[in-house]
Amino acid sequence: MMNKLVMATNNENKLREAREILSPLGIEILSLNDIDIQCDPEENGAVFAENAMIKARAVYSAFAEKYGRKTAVFADDSGLCVDALGGRPGVHSARYAPKGQECGKLLGELADVPAEKRTARFVCSIAFLDEAGESFAVSGSCEGWIGYGSRGTNGFGYDPVFMVGERTMAEMSADEKNRISHRGAALRELYRLLKERYGE
Repeated sequence: MMNKLVMATNNENKLREAREILSPLGIEILSLNDIDIQCDPEENGAVFAENAMIKARAVYSAFAEKYGRKTAVFADDSGLCVDALGGRPGVHSARYAPKGQECGKLLGELADVPAEKRTARFVCSIAFLDEAGESFAVSGSCEGWIGYGSRGTNGFGYDPVFMVGERTMAEMSADEKNRISHRGAALRELYRLLKERYGE
């Protein structure tokens, strides 16, 4: 069983969630800061899984070049897919609008869309590479709908307008969000496969 696994991020929220879900495996999850590598490849994939694999392979290569040995790596890519917009913003979620203006732009585009057509989902794909370079990908999603205004202060990105039932993601605690989130679902699937393949 591997004892260390690099997550291709420095996002503290992502790291905390990954560490909580994967910790029963006894694996130490390291960030890019932990391994002193900065890696920001061009994410030009057509789908989330492609972008996640681009990130994972870039960090895998950078680690091997810097340390002269291989390490297991995983990376995620995620975004919001809105049915009334044909799946947009999708893989372009992070570049859909300037930071902090995402919700305003989205609400503007959906201004005349009735409630029953405001369905949407958060999607997360995770790409994993083991020390030998063998790879697989997993994914998770969270179904919901886009509200009519921003509500809540706990989230980021599109959380204040993404409704699950009668509450936005930004109105939920971190623990509540982790239980239903797209990233949480993908991480639990990663946990299952790692335990199956590398468990004692």
